Amino acid sequence: MQKTFRSGLAIGLAVAVAVIAAAWTYIRYDANTLRKVRARGELLCGVNTGLPGFSNPDAQGNWTGFDVDFCRAIAAAIFDDPTKVKFVPLDASERFKELRDRKVDVLSRNSTWNLSRELGFGLHFAAVSYYDGQGFMVRRSKNAESALELDGSKVCFQTGTTTQRNLADYFRSNNMKYQETSFDRLEDVVKAYDSGQCDVVTSDVSQLYAQRLRLANPRDHVILADVISKDPLAPVVRHKDDDWLLLVKWTFFAMLNAEELGITSSNIDEAMKSTKPEVMRFVGTEGTYGEDMRLTKDWAARIIRHVGNYAEVYERNLGAESPLGIPRGLNQLWNAGGIQYAPPIL
Repeated sequence: MQKTFRSGLAIGLAVAVAVIAAAWTYIRYDANTLRKVRARGELLCGVNTGLPGFSNPDAQGNWTGFDVDFCRAIAAAIFDDPTKVKFVPLDASERFKELRDRKVDVLSRNSTWNLSRELGFGLHFAAVSYYDGQGFMVRRSKNAESALELDGSKVCFQTGTTTQRNLADYFRSNNMKYQETSFDRLEDVVKAYDSGQCDVVTSDVSQLYAQRLRLANPRDHVILADVISKDPLAPVVRHKDDDWLLLVKWTFFAMLNAEELGITSSNIDEAMKSTKPEVMRFVGTEGTYGEDMRLTKDWAARIIRHVGNYAEVYERNLGAESPLGIPRGLNQLWNAGGIQYAPPIL
């Protein structure tokens, strides 16, 4: 009987090990986003429903913006074709759930990186693509120069974001009072403020620049200099998909490194002929870095050729070449007075 028991136990353990191994194989297989994207033939990119400068569709459904270009950069690295992207507009309240539930492959939607979101939704923020912070916009006629003058204000903001907590913390720490007016949709926040339902609107400073363009008389409104929070905006992917995380974060790092190396969409063909070691590693004429990521040797060159380096993407969407005209500030490279810094390829 003892022998039979041992035999049965051994069989049971073997079955359990086989089941666990099969489950682990399935999990790894199911988590392979890069394989799925290749098989589908396009990237599913979660973006804002409409935010000028970051992700905004025109009347024909053509998307433009800083976050949009990042997804095009990923598609360029994978397919050598930046058009192989389907943009999926997501509200703030649904964005992380839709990513977690595999409705999109990556979230590139002006989302603030914090611990509670990584823990609560099982996500990874890949890299800080834009250093932002929460600010305030008021009517010029209010003659306010500081957020400390906003005591007793009616404040509009969007729900489902970190804005509400930051707002409460700021007013409480400065012994000020305010009235909340919140909306699920950003468009409703803008309409409420423009119609006079509130006398202050608060959001990320970058969003305030975009929202101001939608007002009836943009020049009648000012964005105060005060920044009351840290809001590092970053693209987001799911946990337990290391190959995909590696690809997404190095797509961004490639754009930063290209700017630092002086490689642009205009001179990328010249860079392909360079004999400088760091440029050769970047464009793929030396080393097997792209192949080690299951891409091609010229994966980074593809990104720059089709989309551009970080400066090109910033300036045409957010900076001097755009209607927003947002100074780069902290988003300058580390060697130009900012804090944008990419690890080197080697």
